[in-house]
Amino acid sequence: MQGSSASTPRVAVRPATGKLGILTPGLGAVATTFIAGVESVRRGLSQPIGSLTQMATVRLGKRTEHRAPLIKDFVPLTPLQDIVFGAWDPIPDDAYTAAKKAGVLDDKDLEPLKDFLSSIVPMPAVFESRYVTRLTNTTNVKTGKTKRDLADFKEFNGRASPSATSPNSCARTFATSRRRTGVSASSPSGAPPRRPSSSRGRSMRPSSSSNARWKRTTMP
Repeated sequence: MQGSSASTPRVAVRPATGKLGILTPGLGAVATTFIAGVESVRRGLSQPIGSLTQMATVRLGKRTEHRAPLIKDFVPLTPLQDIVFGAWDPIPDDAYTAAKKAGVLDDKDLEPLKDFLSSIVPMPAVFESRYVTRLTNTTNVKTGKTKRDLADFKEFNGRASPSATSPNSCARTFATSRRRTGVSASSPSGAPPRRPSSSRGRSMRPSSSSNARWKRTTMP
């Protein structure tokens, strides 16, 4: 139908305001290299080579129109200066110390950022050594009597965290942490996870006439 595109409603994207917090599950080689790279770009010491948001473009209209602005100029993304970093890690090393131990970046890249990286100290992580046996110096471990105790954190970058009022945020926080550490959500004390009860398994199996369909559609 002619003119149908004119009836398509425009979506107004509100500009990004305030700070954007990035929390990493772990403060090791990958996380510290990422954080150091962002800070180096912010200080004008490096170029954001390979960054989709900072260097990639988006084509508008036909190719012959030669309209290809940077994505960051076309979409109101949070500027790099408004990003703040945090992390969980069972090893208490700050980001500078962790980066030095990882050995990914040279001293000439790290030393200009020492003041910034040293200020990033990991929050206590949910950790159980029986699941991750090769880590040592794991003294920065979170404890709690319930799963919510382990999931919740009250403050990040000097601000009250959303998990203080949002159960969903708590769940996401804990899920992210346990992917890093291998701790079971059902076992905050570190005990091995229990198998699901029979009420969620064999007792719910359908009749034999539909066994073939059951095998195709259920998870092991």
